[in-house]
Amino acid sequence: MSNHVPERFRGRTVMRRDQIDSSTTDQRLLDSRGSADWLHTDPWRVLRIQSEFVEGFGTLADLGPAISVFGSARTSVDDPAYAAAEAIGARLVAAGFAVITGGGPGVMEAANKGACESGGISVGLGIELPFEAGLNAYVDRGLNFRYFFARKTMFVKYAQGFIVLPGGFGTFDELFEALTLVQTQKVTSFPIVLVGTAYWSGLVDWLRSTVLADGKISEADLDMFVVTDDVDEAVAVMVRAQRARASNAPGAGETPTDAEQPD
Repeated sequence: MSNHVPERFRGRTVMRRDQIDSSTTDQRLLDSRGSADWLHTDPWRVLRIQSEFVEGFGTLADLGPAISVFGSARTSVDDPAYAAAEAIGARLVAAGFAVITGGGPGVMEAANKGACESGGISVGLGIELPFEAGLNAYVDRGLNFRYFFARKTMFVKYAQGFIVLPGGFGTFDELFEALTLVQTQKVTSFPIVLVGTAYWSGLVDWLRSTVLADGKISEADLDMFVVTDDVDEAVAVMVRAQRARASNAPGAGETPTDAEQPD
């Protein structure tokens, strides 16, 4: 009796007996005229997810120092928060930062407008939603994402801090994710400022009186963010953190050796 077992390789995978396909992978690719249902399978989604990360990294790699600004898409142009966001966008540009938002209307539009009209880099990271369409007109460098988690990575990776104005669930989501990343030291030297004391005071009071009191967070966790009504203070927090990062960078403050002195 022969010990030979029919086999075929599928890439690095060995297929034997009734697992052997009657055609090759190339043949199936080139001959396929079938259903497009495969576009919605998990392996294909992995490629789409990968492409979103690659496109995001490629688009934002040369951005330079930047701050992500969050707030409600429902904020009207006559809301004080709109004016505050616009001023924040302009002041961040004056301080040498690019401005990143979710690219939508409301607070996001206002921050992009302030950055754009001040001659800075205005970035919008949009998301496929059933009730929002396209990036606002003040975005100069924009990306649209299918997946929230890929988009959220870009907000953190390419920003040196968050400024958060009044908003809803999406704003809360970004805020608490940033707080979690700072608390767990996944990001360092990452300032977070909440603008609008009247809006945020109830949340802060609850964190202190309930969450802290019940031992679910520590006192130090409440120092991870600043609450203010002052636009200039919000920007100043970002500037101080940026200077601290620069002074703590490897080689910062070192005196060049004689060999390194310029001619």
